[in-house]
Amino acid sequence: MTQRTLGGTSRKRKRKSGFRARMRTQDGQNVIKARRKKGRYRLSV
Repeated sequence: MTQRTLGGTSRKRKRKSGFRARMRTQDGQNVIKARRKKGRYRLSV
């Protein structure tokens, strides 16, 4: 049986790169800020 290309669980993904995880650190906040400035439809996962 072939494997799917991308693994990982949604919980891990949320914890690592969700909105609240980003807002926790200054660098993460800068990420959100940059994405807002660029006009991204989705700021985080």
